[in-house]
Amino acid sequence: MSKVEAQQYYAEIPEWTLHQKSIEREFRFKNFKKSMEFVNNVAEVAENEGHHPDIYVFYNKVRIQLSTHAINGLSANDFIVAAKIDVLCES
Repeated sequence: MSKVEAQQYYAEIPEWTLHQKSIEREFRFKNFKKSMEFVNNVAEVAENEGHHPDIYVFYNKVRIQLSTHAINGLSANDFIVAAKIDVLCES
């Protein structure tokens, strides 16, 4: 994916951080239980999309990193999954 394409997709998910080969976002929660509920919901989205993020869990925060390992960089799927993860926080 070109830098221009990545910037266009990135405009739709401004809460995320855009890196050269990945996007990531940190989510904060009330406690560990809420963090894990979120992780389980992310896992369900990832399975449905067939596109799996790297997930880092800390007591009350979760960091999600998306990239397409097969191409060692970003693809449209990364941005689609990021947008679907954002929806989880809105509900």
